[in-house]
Amino acid sequence: MKKSNKEIILQIKNLFVEINGTEILKGINLTIRSGEIHAIMGPNGSGKSTLSKVLAGHPSYKVKSGEISYLGKNLLDLEPEERARAGIFLSFQYPTEIPGVTNIDFLRLAYNTLQKTLGRPELTPIQFYPVITKKLKLLKMNSSFLSRSVNENFSGGEKKRNEILQMALLNPYISILDEMDSGLDIDALRIVSNGINLMKNSKNSIILITHYQRLLNYLIPNFIHVMQNGRISVTGGPELAKHLELKGYDWLNQEMTTI
Repeated sequence: MKKSNKEIILQIKNLFVEINGTEILKGINLTIRSGEIHAIMGPNGSGKSTLSKVLAGHPSYKVKSGEISYLGKNLLDLEPEERARAGIFLSFQYPTEIPGVTNIDFLRLAYNTLQKTLGRPELTPIQFYPVITKKLKLLKMNSSFLSRSVNENFSGGEKKRNEILQMALLNPYISILDEMDSGLDIDALRIVSNGINLMKNSKNSIILITHYQRLLNYLIPNFIHVMQNGRISVTGGPELAKHLELKGYDWLNQEMTTI
């Protein structure tokens, strides 16, 4: 068998997680390599968003047992801000509003924090402007976004595009996109997906958490994992989503086979 030359970016082994004494994740195993897109699907309450928050370091979730390795290091040893600086990006399902803080100031602070971590010079507002406007064009966003307070009075679609703008700016090793397609109309979904496809390369990877096949028409995954009751019950290729669209999750309970 030919050995893969892809780097393992994230490896999860037998992960059990609880919140407030309730066990949510019940033995997750997952390996993500560079250049790959992994879609995670499943019914509400199956643990999809919990997994994303655990990877980002949300303090409310307690890891009972298991391992998470990120670029060969123990991810569980890192604080949330250390994970972000190390190249882990989480696009929130419900982005937070920050009144009084303009987008351009927020984005420049995030960018300069990363620059400092990498030992690179920080950018002044004048130096930063051409950098961010280039990313705006990638997502076909108007420059007026920059002067608005972060997510304040944004539509659902604008919030999601603003999240992906941050992703484009920070250029993470692994991006976790939690229901990125919710709130996006057909045109916005296509524009955002095209932008993500342009950002994708052989060195980074993406985790898509979604309920719908429509997103996977634009961002074609290497693997689809179905979560049920805190476990990955089935893994398959892109065709698995089409079966789920037609037959629903009850079909899996009857079949329990890998497509």
